[in-house]
Amino acid sequence: MDPSRTWVPSRRADQTSSSNEFLSLIADPFTQEIQLDSVLASLGVSLGISLLFALLFCLLRPYNTVVYAPRIKHADEKHAPPPIGKGPFAWISPVIRTKEQALIEKVGLDAAIFIRFTKMCRNIFLVLTVIGCGILIPTSIVSGKKVYGTWDNISAFMKMTPQYMFGEVFWAFVACAYAFNVVICGFLWWNYRAVARLRRQYFESSEYQMSLHARTLMITDIPKELRTDEGVVKITDEIKKTRDPPRGAIARNVRDIPELIEEHEKLVRDLEGYLAKYMKNGELAAKRPMCKPSKKDKMHNKEAKVDAIDYLTSRIRALEIEIKEVRMSVDKRNAMPYGFASYPNIADAHKVAYASKKKGPHKTVINMAPKPNDLLWQNLPLSPKTRRWRTFMNNVWVTLLTLVWIVPNALFAVFLSNLSNLGRVWPAFQTQLSTNRVTWSIVQGVASPAITSLFYLFLPSIFRRLSINAGDLTKTSRERHVMHKLYAFFVFNNLIVFSLFATVWKYIADIVAARREGKNVLDAINNGDLFTHLMISLCQVSPYWVTWILQRNLGAAVDLSQVVNLAWGSFARKFLAPTPRQMIEWTAPPPLDYASYYNYFLFYTTISLCFGTLQPVILPVTALYFVVDSWLKKYLILYVFITKTESGGQFWRVLFNRFLFATFLSNIIVALLVKARGYSWTMLVAMIPLVIILIGFKIYCARAFDDEIHFFSRGKKGDRESVIGADDKENRRTDRVGVRFGHPALYKPLMTPMVHAKSQHLLAQVYRGRIEADTDGASVAGYSDTYSLHNMSRDKPGKKAAPGGGPAPFEFVHESDIDFENFKNRADFQDAGGDGDLYGRTSRPDTPSTFVGGAGYASHDRGRSSSRDSDRTAADVGVGVTYPTGYHQTPGLREYSPSPGPHGRMAMGRRSRVRRISYPSTDSSSQSSKFNPKTSSPHLSHSALYGISCSY
Repeated sequence: MDPSRTWVPSRRADQTSSSNEFLSLIADPFTQEIQLDSVLASLGVSLGISLLFALLFCLLRPYNTVVYAPRIKHADEKHAPPPIGKGPFAWISPVIRTKEQALIEKVGLDAAIFIRFTKMCRNIFLVLTVIGCGILIPTSIVSGKKVYGTWDNISAFMKMTPQYMFGEVFWAFVACAYAFNVVICGFLWWNYRAVARLRRQYFESSEYQMSLHARTLMITDIPKELRTDEGVVKITDEIKKTRDPPRGAIARNVRDIPELIEEHEKLVRDLEGYLAKYMKNGELAAKRPMCKPSKKDKMHNKEAKVDAIDYLTSRIRALEIEIKEVRMSVDKRNAMPYGFASYPNIADAHKVAYASKKKGPHKTVINMAPKPNDLLWQNLPLSPKTRRWRTFMNNVWVTLLTLVWIVPNALFAVFLSNLSNLGRVWPAFQTQLSTNRVTWSIVQGVASPAITSLFYLFLPSIFRRLSINAGDLTKTSRERHVMHKLYAFFVFNNLIVFSLFATVWKYIADIVAARREGKNVLDAINNGDLFTHLMISLCQVSPYWVTWILQRNLGAAVDLSQVVNLAWGSFARKFLAPTPRQMIEWTAPPPLDYASYYNYFLFYTTISLCFGTLQPVILPVTALYFVVDSWLKKYLILYVFITKTESGGQFWRVLFNRFLFATFLSNIIVALLVKARGYSWTMLVAMIPLVIILIGFKIYCARAFDDEIHFFSRGKKGDRESVIGADDKENRRTDRVGVRFGHPALYKPLMTPMVHAKSQHLLAQVYRGRIEADTDGASVAGYSDTYSLHNMSRDKPGKKAAPGGGPAPFEFVHESDIDFENFKNRADFQDAGGDGDLYGRTSRPDTPSTFVGGAGYASHDRGRSSSRDSDRTAADVGVGVTYPTGYHQTPGLREYSPSPGPHGRMAMGRRSRVRRISYPSTDSSSQSSKFNPKTSSPHLSHSALYGISCSY
């Protein structure tokens, strides 16, 4: 016989055997071969590396405040964290001594509630550890041993599960379920009441009392006939008339200005990147950079590459002209379906908002206005129909993403959670697994959860984009929705799919086999006990989740050490060519990603509560995590992270609801155990009141605390009034709500390309080939928000330089000035710095005043710093940024006034922070000199530029 004919059937037989083995593994993936070794390996690696990272942090912290304590450097006096010594362990004392009230003053209510939530989780799981481990572990071991006698061949982790229990002993699990619910509801009620108290303090704080948004209503879905300033007031009067009428401001159509500004900023950053690489280390590269033209640019061939520097410069100039022209065309006649109404008194605004919380007149939606920098302006004009459709499509995409992830997640459940399963279908790997048992135990305990978590790094940005497209009106509501979607995704894929996939697949396989053999499908389903299989599947997967949560302690230590930021910053500065803007942004305090952190906390909680009765060891492991993280996160919040947009504690209700849902799921698991092995309907009926208790508890807390949390005043007897003086009331009569809540595209300063000062001498060579027609700035001069594209004479400011002389239109930054401290008050760095309250300025750049046939900024600015009692003055400013000689500012597009203020500086507003503007001398390496107002020739702009009337 031909040997080839004998080989083929043999190979097919092997393939068939492997396929059958694969299907059997899918049906039963979790075995007990190396569970204990994996858990011990995960514990050792997690604790060992965590201690190593903590020690690394203690040693590096005193010598790198940019990474480990940026808040100390950038925050104003009121918001600065407690001083900290240089010793390796000097950080521990300030963290311990800083109480909640001081935390609120330093970092805001959102961050304080974040720490309160971690402490609540810590306390809950410490109590549950005593109950669960003290009752369930002895019960499981004693009861299981009575049934099986000697069971030395059973894993230690399986002995602590109810897998080997039967009968009346499950009353212990019912009792623990009640104890768990009482403990959780007790802590939630205690903290709900505390959050309500903190919100009252927040409402009564001087910062909130003096803020404009605190007494301003946001009205959306306004009908066409009421889209005027007077129409806004009419809507509010129909709800509830107040003693002092509000001031209304309808929004104007800004057309495509936001898209143009976004494209402009992208082009500026692209140009900065090309210049940084081309002039790296003060030397020109061999070849000039090339790029493909923008798809929106109809003047160039999309496929042919062009000179990147020349093209981007001309493209930026064209966009500036276009933005200017569109801004000039905005007027009051093209109104939008949303507006704002500002009251002289905070109590009046909250009374009207409370009266309209269920339904507004003319089908409008009325809410308290958030901070202007919290708004997602592009979604405000959306109609209810459009918003509903986008929300529906958003849910469709989230559902599809969740379903698509089922297949890879199931494969992870089969092979990554237990490497012995991979060996059963891969004989060569099985040999390695048997030879190096300890090594592969470590890999399973460490690498498996790490790989499972890798995908989740990208989810927040995906859900964030989907939430924006769905029509969220504010950034804080978007973050709450992102947290909700992340939590739903995690619970479905990791609890329902990952943990229960084996049992579900087994039943599907039985149905398919019965149908193939012509048997009754119902008989195939009834032959097995579904609840027993589900219980066994959950018991067998429980060690994986113990190792997974153990590794979260490692994640907490990595967060504290900031090793990723430190390593990336060092690598990028040494081996890449970062732009000055990028390096400045790297020195800014990083924002705290509340959505991701809260999701992880809730997910750990859900997993621990669900598996706490199945594998009680997970309770002390989770308690250990929250014990460690409650202190480590407190340091990070005090000294490193910032709240990018302060919501005043609005995350609490979402956290409360998800915690109750996790408790409900844990009750479902106990009911499953009772049904599978309890053999008593009485036990199952005894579980029903727990559902009623949770629902009643939620309704009680909502009615008792929610209105107090959301409204300063509800129009009821005994409600508090605003705590303001007569001078403040008088000032509020001239509030410019139309300006303060005007679309930022109407006044936002345009970015100017930044170049490192060491490359300034190279710009003449970079732009040497440009002809006069290319730099003709006649149409730009007088209102362009970047430097005039003419080369300026150093000797005669404002005059054109000789051909080939002078630098291009860029902002030069010296090495010593590359620090966020020097730029934190600038509008183009606001996104990097987050909420302006941290720096003692308004959270939104100062906006232009009303112009009446003339120009310039108002003589004073009603916006006030949130840090009113800060000792910083206008003299505390960053200096050192130099500009080309002869450049003059355009007040209509810059964030500061051209009027010379005290000490020769350019001042803006009564309380606004200012900075020095200096010009370089003929020597590019010379130091900056103070601004001389005689060299400035500002051009006056017009009210049509902003399109908002504020003549109250």
